[in-house]
Amino acid sequence: MAIWKLHNDDTISDVVAPEERLTWPRTIGLGLQHVVAMFGATFLVPALTGFPPSTTLFFSAIGTIAFLLITGNRLPSYLGSSFAFLSPISAAKVMENGGGYGAALFGVLCTGVLLMLIGLAVHFLGATWLNKAMPPVVTGAIVALIGLNLAGSAWNNFSAQKLTAAVTVVVILLVSVVFRGMIGRLSILIGVLAGYLAAYLQGQLDFTVVRDAAWVGLPKFQSPQVNFSVVLMFVPVVFALIAENVGHVKSVALMTGRNYDKMMGRALLADGVATALAGVGGGSGTTTYAENIGVMAATKVYSTAVYWVAGFVALALSLIPKFGAAINTIPAGVLGGAGTVLYGMIGMLGARIWVENRVDFGKSVNLMTASVALIAGIANFTFYPTENIELGGIAVGSFGAIIIFHVMNALAKWRGTGAVVTAVPEEDSTNPTQA
Repeated sequence: MAIWKLHNDDTISDVVAPEERLTWPRTIGLGLQHVVAMFGATFLVPALTGFPPSTTLFFSAIGTIAFLLITGNRLPSYLGSSFAFLSPISAAKVMENGGGYGAALFGVLCTGVLLMLIGLAVHFLGATWLNKAMPPVVTGAIVALIGLNLAGSAWNNFSAQKLTAAVTVVVILLVSVVFRGMIGRLSILIGVLAGYLAAYLQGQLDFTVVRDAAWVGLPKFQSPQVNFSVVLMFVPVVFALIAENVGHVKSVALMTGRNYDKMMGRALLADGVATALAGVGGGSGTTTYAENIGVMAATKVYSTAVYWVAGFVALALSLIPKFGAAINTIPAGVLGGAGTVLYGMIGMLGARIWVENRVDFGKSVNLMTASVALIAGIANFTFYPTENIELGGIAVGSFGAIIIFHVMNALAKWRGTGAVVTAVPEEDSTNPTQA
């Protein structure tokens, strides 16, 4: 475990390394800023899925602390609610055969366990095999369809309170381009607050549950219900979590000027542990947060001490039931407006993976892989292989992307008609993987 040493520059004019810290008052202040940065996105997931907000925050805090421990206190990160879980959770809740919150939690648990196993494999075997199995064209397609699969859900909430939803969207868009720095990064949270105010002025809010909630108390825990028919719905989320964690590690390495490739397996393992814990107790799955990377980039403070503060502050907030009850009053229109932006952003993250890795869609292998996967995900292709197994659009599109790519690529290589490179050599793993 890395132990902090006091940074000797009180003006914060240079980089504060992960194993360093500022004075504790400043460290606490920066930790609170990280809580604000993660707040909007972390709470929006339980608001959209119906999970208890306080429970989700509790496991977000526990997951962040676990991440710091597993990575040896060397890799700064906050683990907040992952939007990649929105679609499979929504599908699991309403599935015909044994669906509900318990089944959704079992899916979250299985996702965490699988990510843990992949993290261990990457730690001991390296990441080359992972790059070959899931090249950027496949990863990008999966991340994109996870977001776009929720388009219908966004419209359902939006149409319920169109004016409120429109206010939410407009404010998010304006804040993101009018303001710089932290305010610009909090555009979604500010948009949600504006939509909430619009809903209040229209009499769309009911604060009874807030008045009845206690000030201090434990979150509402819930156990998963074993239902293996939901597992295939959640497996594709693992691909998104891998992409997010790898991107996080690379970003921190770039900002700090360090090589964190050997930490990749630990990061995946840690996120898997955090997600599995959430599934066991009733929280949403977690991922490393880009919002907090932005805070680090702005402050140049990468001290893990800041994240310990953020984790414990989040833990304290999760023990205030009235706080969680207030989050539950967010009306459908606000959720629809925020979801319209967020689901689209998830889709565009997939496109960003293609752009950053220079995926060549002039090659039929790449073009066909992405095309079929996206349509299957957006249209929510659904099949029932057996009476108790349901394969929805995310599972169909994700597995389709993997199978189509590798089969077509093998045939193209055999026929000499344009196979694509699936991974860079391991010794050059700091460069973007190309396809």
